[in-house]
Amino acid sequence: MRRRLTAPIGIVWSALADIRSHVTWMADAEGITFTSRSTSGVGTTFDCTTKVGPFRLNDRMEVTEWSPRRAMAVRHVGLVTGEGRFTLRRRGRRRTELVWEETLRFPWWIPSWPAAWVLAILWRGNLRRFERSLPIRRRSLRRLVGIGHGPRR
Repeated sequence: MRRRLTAPIGIVWSALADIRSHVTWMADAEGITFTSRSTSGVGTTFDCTTKVGPFRLNDRMEVTEWSPRRAMAVRHVGLVTGEGRFTLRRRGRRRTELVWEETLRFPWWIPSWPAAWVLAILWRGNLRRFERSLPIRRRSLRRLVGIGHGPRR
């Protein structure tokens, strides 16, 4: 899925690269614990406590790609396996397109098509929350509606 964000690519990358903060905008992520010394870059590993409806699991991930301002990818190596990738594309000075792709394999007791449908809805909401969390987005909205500014001359 993709979303055009009202923020420059540098701001978007900074927010995305802060893996620990993903729990603030990913509704399904309850907590992140790093299992490697590094907290960014290829080779970083972490456990993400994930909850979707009645299902809760420990999602183990390893960062497999780290290209600042371009892409970040992870490999899921726990109960749910697969790959996930965020790709950024500049769309003008103040806009960025964020593409989120996931290819997941579920255990036999989780039916794939309903899980994929639920996750797609969840991830669309996550992208909206991510955009709202960007600092530039909040400043831009204030400017548009005139909040926090004196009278215009």
